[in-house]
Amino acid sequence: MPMPRRVLALDVGSRRIGVAVSDPLGITAQGLETIQRQNKRKDWEALGAVLKKYEVSEIVVGLPLRLSGAEGTQSEKMRIFAGELHAQFGLPVHLWDERWTSTEANRLLRETNLSIEKRGKAVDRMAAILILQAWLEARSSAFPRADEVAE
Repeated sequence: MPMPRRVLALDVGSRRIGVAVSDPLGITAQGLETIQRQNKRKDWEALGAVLKKYEVSEIVVGLPLRLSGAEGTQSEKMRIFAGELHAQFGLPVHLWDERWTSTEANRLLRETNLSIEKRGKAVDRMAAILILQAWLEARSSAFPRADEVAE
């Protein structure tokens, strides 16, 4: 039986891409080095290297929604980015509501002793971890576990 493969999550900004990857069983998320955006070719190279290194089988991209849940300009940009990501690497790409992840990431990082500069660099990675963890939990709850009785 083949081992399950990892899921990669991206918190895509105009200057940086926060990156997180699941463990091979798809249970936990860990942050990876944040990608400093340069141009499309270099961004794809950096992402391709991560996809290969971690043997990623699917990707989750944070979808920025308005507080009301409505989509805006940034949502459209992420839909285009997700389509390009799928075309570039041929992997399934899922969009996930990221409305509260940056706020939560900032809150969690404020509780650490990191300097403001280090916190700024860590927030994208933390947001990617939160996106991935939420997506993994939602996916696992969609399937009944062995100890649950289906009705």
